[in-house]
Amino acid sequence: MRLDDPQVWTLIGVFTTMMLGGMTLMTMQFSRVIRAEVGGLRGELRGEIGGLRGDLSGRLESLEGRLTGRIDALEHKVDSLDKEVANLATRFWRSQ
Repeated sequence: MRLDDPQVWTLIGVFTTMMLGGMTLMTMQFSRVIRAEVGGLRGELRGEIGGLRGDLSGRLESLEGRLTGRIDALEHKVDSLDKEVANLATRFWRSQ
């Protein structure tokens, strides 16, 4: 079977159209898969970050409580020391 020029060009056009259509379908499917995977990864990361945020908040509150306790104890010690120094100064200045 011999093909003349218009038939050859028609076959080339059909083949090219089929190849481009197939490539378009594959590209669209690939982009959908990538989009779905990125969306899943985004959800996982948000969950992990939320968990870390809660853990960090708990640790910061614990640290704040410990520091508040230590600062209160330090204030009490400084107040006691201030009273003792005031008593010593009063006794020293009265004795002279």
